[in-house]
Amino acid sequence: MLLTFEQAKKNILEAASINYHPLTKKVALFDALDRVTAEPIISPINVPSFNNSAMDGYAVRLSDINQSKLLPLAGSIFAGDDISNLNWPIGTCLRIMTGAPVPDEADAVIMQEQTEQSKSGINFLHEIKIGSNIRYIGEDAKQGAIVVTKGTRLTIPTLSSLATLGIAEITVFDKLKVAIFSTGNELSDIGNPLINNSAIYDSNRFTLKLLLTKLNCQIIDLGIIEDDPNKIKQTLEAASKLADLVITSGGVSVGDADYTKTALEELGQIKFWKIAIKPGKPFAFGKIGDALFCGLPGNPVSTLVTFYQLVQPLILTLTGQNLLASDLSFKVKTATNLKKSVGRLDFQRGVLQVNSDGELEVVSTGQQGSHLTQSFNQANCFIILEQERGNIAKGEFVTVELFNNLLK
Repeated sequence: MLLTFEQAKKNILEAASINYHPLTKKVALFDALDRVTAEPIISPINVPSFNNSAMDGYAVRLSDINQSKLLPLAGSIFAGDDISNLNWPIGTCLRIMTGAPVPDEADAVIMQEQTEQSKSGINFLHEIKIGSNIRYIGEDAKQGAIVVTKGTRLTIPTLSSLATLGIAEITVFDKLKVAIFSTGNELSDIGNPLINNSAIYDSNRFTLKLLLTKLNCQIIDLGIIEDDPNKIKQTLEAASKLADLVITSGGVSVGDADYTKTALEELGQIKFWKIAIKPGKPFAFGKIGDALFCGLPGNPVSTLVTFYQLVQPLILTLTGQNLLASDLSFKVKTATNLKKSVGRLDFQRGVLQVNSDGELEVVSTGQQGSHLTQSFNQANCFIILEQERGNIAKGEFVTVELFNNLLK
């Protein structure tokens, strides 16, 4: 009996957890984009490191305001000023600029739009609330606090916030080494002439390189291997010694020339082969030496779907990243009829959109064959149809899963 998608994913993540032993290294902050933190990052300072003004306005004491709404102006404070010897007379206010240090005795900063200026001083027009428009010490980050947890992928906003802390280096996990190759006598490299009239371009290996680059892996490209059992076996063995993970495209189906599965059985172990999903039924997972192995189907859509749904969470786990509970998914009505056979979980490509009534709905991208790559071009989500479900009529509820950043 075929393994269900849930069973397959569980087996993959369990194997990933057992094989999780990435090395770490220190990298410069500028070189840390898309790397994964190997330890919590602790704030070395308070941010802000001093109380400062969030507005151009006037610093006031509440006790002075309670005595009079009109206060004489005693001076000005600008960003970068040293106020350690400031003389601020009782019963007055201070002009203050955005980012300027706020005196400890100030209770609030009143924005200039809420005041009127006169020869006698500044007239405050509204009720004063303690703490208004003051950025307090440590409000953004407290010294000694964890600001980024272990296992976090470092994005531009995260790195920008770390720059405000003066952090120059970060300890990250080493990049995962991933060896890839395609199998098939019919394949030609992109950029070269097709080898004969029945040849096709090796788009799968190109796609895998893009996906792995986006996941920040170190790619070992072993090219196209012809349908020769000895060459496939030799390449698999060599790949397992070079990489943490080996990914192939093609050769895991049931054809006479599909030798990858046989070679895997001879060199290592197959944990499972074939899953009750569509597209992507012929998906092999196993181990060769210390390297994990994923054998993806040869059809382009099947390759992309199985990588997204199964290989992506495997790589995230192997690189120490914190997995989200699930991608963003919810139920909406379908605006088109959907063809579906009972027996396999179906990942159809769809477009989530807002209809004329302002309601979310999903429409199919059209034909869903595993060779039809154009179905991904306008899609922004998967329509996930349950294994036991048959054809779906327009107006029925279906589960949609929005594409994450890997496909954006």
